[in-house]
Amino acid sequence: MMLSIRIIFCLLFFWIGLSAQSKEDSLFIKNNYRKEETYIKMRDGKKLFTTIYAPKDQENSYPIMLMRTPYSLAPYGVQNMKVPIGPNMDFARDGFIFVYQDVRGKYKSEGDFIANRPVNTSKKKKVADESTDTYDTIDWLIKNIKSNKKVGIWGISSPGMYASLALINSHPNLKAVSPQAPVTDWFLGDDRHHNGALMLMGSFSFLSSFGKLRDSISTRHPGGFSDYGHMDSYNFYLKTGALKNFNAKYLHNKSVLWNEMMDNPDYNDYWEARNYLKHIKKIAPAVLVVGGWFDQEDLYGPLKTYAHLARLKSSGSTHLVMGPWFHGSWTRGLGDSLNDVNFSQATAKQFREDMELPFFKKYLKGTQTDNLPAAKIFFTGSNQWASFQQWPSAAVKPQSLYLNQGNKLSFDRPDSSQITFDAYISDPNKPVPYTNEKTVFRGYKYMFEDQYFAAKRPDVLVYESDVLTQDVKIGGNLQAELYISTTGTDADFIVKLIDLHPYNSKSAMADYQLLVRGEVMRAKFRDSFSKPKALKPNTVTKLRFDMQDAAHVFKKGHKIMVQIQSTWFPLVDRNPQQFLNINEANDNDFLKQEHRIYFSKEYPSQIILPIIKSDEN
Repeated sequence: MMLSIRIIFCLLFFWIGLSAQSKEDSLFIKNNYRKEETYIKMRDGKKLFTTIYAPKDQENSYPIMLMRTPYSLAPYGVQNMKVPIGPNMDFARDGFIFVYQDVRGKYKSEGDFIANRPVNTSKKKKVADESTDTYDTIDWLIKNIKSNKKVGIWGISSPGMYASLALINSHPNLKAVSPQAPVTDWFLGDDRHHNGALMLMGSFSFLSSFGKLRDSISTRHPGGFSDYGHMDSYNFYLKTGALKNFNAKYLHNKSVLWNEMMDNPDYNDYWEARNYLKHIKKIAPAVLVVGGWFDQEDLYGPLKTYAHLARLKSSGSTHLVMGPWFHGSWTRGLGDSLNDVNFSQATAKQFREDMELPFFKKYLKGTQTDNLPAAKIFFTGSNQWASFQQWPSAAVKPQSLYLNQGNKLSFDRPDSSQITFDAYISDPNKPVPYTNEKTVFRGYKYMFEDQYFAAKRPDVLVYESDVLTQDVKIGGNLQAELYISTTGTDADFIVKLIDLHPYNSKSAMADYQLLVRGEVMRAKFRDSFSKPKALKPNTVTKLRFDMQDAAHVFKKGHKIMVQIQSTWFPLVDRNPQQFLNINEANDNDFLKQEHRIYFSKEYPSQIILPIIKSDEN
């Protein structure tokens, strides 16, 4: 009872503090900024609705900060002010012009909306795409608004993608670009799919609204599915059954995006056309790519975006910042912890004050600041920032962590010629839950959740190292290389790399199985995402796949753990475990199968870790 009262009082004071801060911010914006709403005409004649917040001070010239969004630039009406404005209130207090724009086909902008609109390769001057819309918008702004003629663009998630697209034939007045958690590839690694497997829970809830065509130009949100009836997403998705049932029962063909995804189950021209990175061939502005290690939506995007940009010829500078954050959380709060996972410092506040604002001030205002390194990376586990001349660091040495008999992990390669394996029965009608939390929202907690709940399942294999006698530091791309067989013709394999904390009666993290990185691979895409191929039953097959990047220190006294399973539900859609088009599968197509993971001299299943032996400063 006393604990509940304390919690209530803590929450009360927290919300009072937020309310006071919000009132202070609102008053500052009201007193120091004026708002204008206008339409800006694009080269093809379509007009995009745009809101401009400019300082009331007319004696000085300020740079322009632009964000283009499909999520509405509300509130609408010149009397209604957005709070906060800019990436955060530090920008507003420092003095910038902030411009927000509804992308074409969304809310009050004209035209048709196409998610992840393909880049136009036509040479016709009147043909538009998102990069030309950005160019035309900047051109209008510098000609019609008093400013210092320097423009920056930023955005998170889809707005982060629009920031990236601004780099294609960028406007000469665009000086600084910050794609933050940018949507980059919806089939290989971002929101919608990972290695070809559909991220079911997030895709259904999001596309039930975002995928709809609007019926008019307005400020009205299209609305999405919300009639779950309870908080148990596991049973909701399981009872719904095969993927095609979601359309029949809930979407009723009103989500154009859902339909498009169901019509394109493999990496074909549809997905290829939406891979815009290949169209960024040189960089003129300075770039700050931002991502979070616990980003439940777009961890893939910032890492692959930076990797691509870092290879290009650039007249500016390209930077990467990766912190211990979930999707967009670096924009608010302290960033000092995620539930019981403590980071010992205010990482989000540090980013906003010491990295993001100085970056834009340097390139838009000419302010001399300490130079950001090429890569500023937060290492979980040790809770330290590190600076690198490149990412991954040149100090990385890939090292294999091998699965062994007796549920062991070792850096020693198996030397037995005897073929050994562990087996488990995977039943897609009784899938492994992705979280122990009861929720209808995907959330972000599963990204760092204690995996003990999964370790108890008979269809989850668990491997542990010995207690570490020294720290093991990883920083870079993880790869899984498994030797598998199955009684079926297709299967998913989920690999989770885990930091097993030691027991400590005084610690909330005692025996905590901290998920460092988890990733799924749909086996039929093992050789090609464009040309899926059936598995041959009861035949050993090699799977090697990208587990994305991590930056973590497994501390002395901890253990490294690996869990392997074949369902991760309803985060990932169920594989029928037979070779077919899963998007068209029937309820009775989902079959129970036995899977084997091999470990021997001939079949050395392993996780390839990016080990850092020495830091690069």
